[in-house]
Amino acid sequence: MKNPPNIVLIMADQLAPQFTGAYGHPLVKTPHMDALAARGTRFDAAYCNSPLCAPSRASFMAGQQVSRIHTYDNAAEFPATIPTFAHYLRASGYRTCLSGKMHFVGPDQLHGFEERLTTDVYPADTAWTPDWDHPDQRIAHWYHNMDAVRQASAAATTFQYDYDDEAVFFARRRIFDYRMTGAEPFAMVVSLIHPHDPYVSRPEFWDLYDHDAIDMPEDAAISDAHSKRLALGIEAHQGAVTEAQIRKARHGYYANVSYFDSNVGKIVQALKEADLCDDTIIIVTADHGDMLGERGLWYKMSWLEHSARVPLIVAGPGVRHQTWNAPCSLVDILPTFRDIAGDSGPLGAPLDGVSLWPTLTDGGETQTEAIGEYCAEMAPGYPVFMIRRGAYKYIHCQVDDPQLFDLDADPGERTNLATSPAHAEIAQDFAAEAAARWDSEAIRQSVLASQNMRRVVTPALERGRMTSWDYTPPRDAAQEFVRNTVSWDDVLHRMQYPAPEAHE
Repeated sequence: MKNPPNIVLIMADQLAPQFTGAYGHPLVKTPHMDALAARGTRFDAAYCNSPLCAPSRASFMAGQQVSRIHTYDNAAEFPATIPTFAHYLRASGYRTCLSGKMHFVGPDQLHGFEERLTTDVYPADTAWTPDWDHPDQRIAHWYHNMDAVRQASAAATTFQYDYDDEAVFFARRRIFDYRMTGAEPFAMVVSLIHPHDPYVSRPEFWDLYDHDAIDMPEDAAISDAHSKRLALGIEAHQGAVTEAQIRKARHGYYANVSYFDSNVGKIVQALKEADLCDDTIIIVTADHGDMLGERGLWYKMSWLEHSARVPLIVAGPGVRHQTWNAPCSLVDILPTFRDIAGDSGPLGAPLDGVSLWPTLTDGGETQTEAIGEYCAEMAPGYPVFMIRRGAYKYIHCQVDDPQLFDLDADPGERTNLATSPAHAEIAQDFAAEAAARWDSEAIRQSVLASQNMRRVVTPALERGRMTSWDYTPPRDAAQEFVRNTVSWDDVLHRMQYPAPEAHE
């Protein structure tokens, strides 16, 4: 019986699909994403389930919404007992591997992966805890402000380039190891920090773009309550950025999108060189987007399109060449992976997503909606919910006015239809669904309880001798390269592909 296909998922951080050539941007160069879309499926209405790094990634791994698994923010622990797609794939016979970022908070830094090749780029502790008792106060350790826009530039190197270069190097090397050791399928996640701010890129990527040709954000006033909070949270009120600074930030972001794309190309090339490409499903996605100056906002934390939508491109054996417009979200990845693996076993927990595999292989529609929950900083002490179905997106918060957008007629989300008489029935139906789907007060109390516990635990663990949860990859130099415990020929055969005999 033939093995199910290998799986390689390449994840960007803060990549809005609107700023990629693969999704039609006229300037941004993404030839490797373009090539995958040209032979696979491009989802045009894919969303994260929480527009912030750690909660989005935990939801993606678990196939569950953040209120179900209590991973509310960038400092909420991801419990080790929650089944992830890595657990399911590993139980199905896959070798599972993570190279790069996943922003796991807590002592479990594997969450089902058999091995992790690098440390994380962000801390694993609970120091970045928001305070919903004082929702207007900034987190002391939280570094987002407008300096990332003001300081955009080209540079010879940054910590983010060092991190991604390492993650890609180890991933490529492990791909060849998989080719040469064993017949079991593998599932690898290669998760990079780019194009996340700071908007600083290496010169070779900066120079891909004519600075004067960089397009500027569309001018639109901030009007809704949540956007106003975000503007305060990123300190946009403490001095406007100039047009020149905005252009440089977008230039740096575009350059780093191209850098991320170049790494997609390196991973695909490694699969080709290892003769694995024809047996591997390749997925490119992100944890959330970046407003990048649109609507006067930057970074994420918003349910507006540039923050909430993510790229989702899938290519590989059996995958149709198509674009798909029906909404879906990152919680759909886990059940999709189970279908790829042929796993029909019992679930360890209820899932909030459905498999996209029928869509990918037969063109059958299985998912028609995207649901999201935001329970982190800059929320008003209450969760902010999102429902995307058909052409409409509905945003609900107990203490804010509702928002309703027709994304077909108004892709820039300029006109809130929540009080439009012509859309009264649609708005009422969404409001009733939100009330039935979520107990906002209960979620608020759960978030507050989580934050209160962490505000006791965090300072206690910072006193005296600290035991870090940050991951240190194991490495045994006695088993690497040429050693006296193995013959020279053994090393050649183990670390060369194709093996030496193939050339005789």
